[in-house]
Amino acid sequence: MTERTNTAKPELLAPAGGPEQLREAIHFGADAVYLAGKRWGMRAAADNFFPEELERAVSYAHAHNVQIHLTLNTLMSDEDIAELPGYLRWIQSIGVDAIIVADLGVMRLWKKYAPQVELHVSTQDSVMNAEAARAYAALGASRIVVARELSIKAIKRMKAALPPTLTLETFVHGSMCMAYSGRCLLSAALVGPERSANRGACTQPCRWNWRIAEGDDPQRVLPVEEEGGRFYVLSASDLCMLDHLKELQDAGIDSFKIEGRNKGAYYVGCVTNAYRHVLDGEDPELWRSELDKVSHRPYSTGFYFGQPKQVGAFERGEDYIRDRLFIGSITKTYADDGGNRWTEFVSRNKADMTEPLVVLSPHHPIRAISLTDLEQWDEKTQGWVPCVAVHATSARYRFTSELSLETLDMLAQDVE
Repeated sequence: MTERTNTAKPELLAPAGGPEQLREAIHFGADAVYLAGKRWGMRAAADNFFPEELERAVSYAHAHNVQIHLTLNTLMSDEDIAELPGYLRWIQSIGVDAIIVADLGVMRLWKKYAPQVELHVSTQDSVMNAEAARAYAALGASRIVVARELSIKAIKRMKAALPPTLTLETFVHGSMCMAYSGRCLLSAALVGPERSANRGACTQPCRWNWRIAEGDDPQRVLPVEEEGGRFYVLSASDLCMLDHLKELQDAGIDSFKIEGRNKGAYYVGCVTNAYRHVLDGEDPELWRSELDKVSHRPYSTGFYFGQPKQVGAFERGEDYIRDRLFIGSITKTYADDGGNRWTEFVSRNKADMTEPLVVLSPHHPIRAISLTDLEQWDEKTQGWVPCVAVHATSARYRFTSELSLETLDMLAQDVE
């Protein structure tokens, strides 16, 4: 069997749980963005997109030469199936580029009502062999999001056995599920069917801090600990493949997917930025520390090189590690009548000006920045007032800087 190497640069596919995340993903270099409408997506807790927002998202993405992949990958009831024909016609009419699907019934409806939209098979279908991939291709699929439990060697074997028209997509970063490709029953069993993981409403019981109780004496409860810290017995570590993108590309993977539709705009922008720089040829060593700054659990390489690590004790007593605060996204830059160059942002967190800030910008390294001539907008006086710190959230601020900055660049501050 002849092995094929993927010589084209893989697509970088970023998550968007809402319009703000969509804009930052595109700003920081995503080739495509995956998202969901208000129904039938596996991240019901995200803001997601109302119909009018989805239509605007498609137009915005296409204006920036970026594709939109829409998730329709929950388990479907007969009631869901009855509503899908009209929805499929509509998403085709607004120009959605691809749908990510797990249900065979939805695939059958896709062929009839939205054949101009690409069909991508969800990782929920746990495709682990070339024969299964070819079966989905026979149904019209142009891409397989392979099972997260595959090694690089297994993916390479699968790719070599597939036609070149069938592309492969795999996760490179983000949260992992303890169950096979997300097929978990814990949330529904413990909380109720309305919180089913397979319907996009997982409560993440695997992330809970479990304890052991003795059946005859419920007061006798033992915490599950390791060296004095909390230990999460069911929880998988987060995935990070920044150091191994070349190996994934050589295995024939066509699309690198970042998990995170429940994450905020800063997470999406920061992670997309790091992977974009490395995909474009920069040393991963220069960007690895950036991924330590965003909210995450301990990293591993998942199943790509063997069994993944389990999350151990947290030395700092935290569920998630985060070493940087998002201060705000730049909303505009302009010059006033006096020739001063101003940059505006809306604050998301407070910032002490005695500590350094950084700015994230596409095509630049992480840069230190001083917010010179900082001013806050006063609604009462309808004017700008000098200030010494970002001391309020959801407030308008402006400053001057010698750095070249753009709308959607992000300001942040490291924390202990």
